[in-house]
Amino acid sequence: MNIENLYRQVIMEHYKNPRNKGLVDDPGYLTIHMNNPSCGDELTVQMKVENGVITDLKQQGTGCSICCSSASVMTETLKNETTDRALEIIREYYEMIKGMPYNPEILKGDALVYQGVSQFPARIKCATLAWKACEKGICKIKEEA
Repeated sequence: MNIENLYRQVIMEHYKNPRNKGLVDDPGYLTIHMNNPSCGDELTVQMKVENGVITDLKQQGTGCSICCSSASVMTETLKNETTDRALEIIREYYEMIKGMPYNPEILKGDALVYQGVSQFPARIKCATLAWKACEKGICKIKEEA
């Protein structure tokens, strides 16, 4: 099996069985809604941050397999990270998605399956929507601190 097939399998697994899917009605969570009009992706991310650590991440949305699976992977990748470390991971993810050199010591796990997206510029917004929502939430929390 080649690496592209393996990556495709991981993406489809997260698409069909998304992690941390479903929103909560809890004022302790920050809710960020974003969309990608060019693809029709709609996504809401909820995050709970306590003492500078992302203690919970939820996601709910509709869209293409890249967008929805990436949201699932993002929640698993960033949950239990400090907000500073999460921003560092997000930056490395963006570098990888753009086809730029990235640090595999910082970015690891299932997030790596999206490295092929750089070959499809129209899909970059799909792969980064959830990560941008989380980044926006972290920045908002840091501004209010």
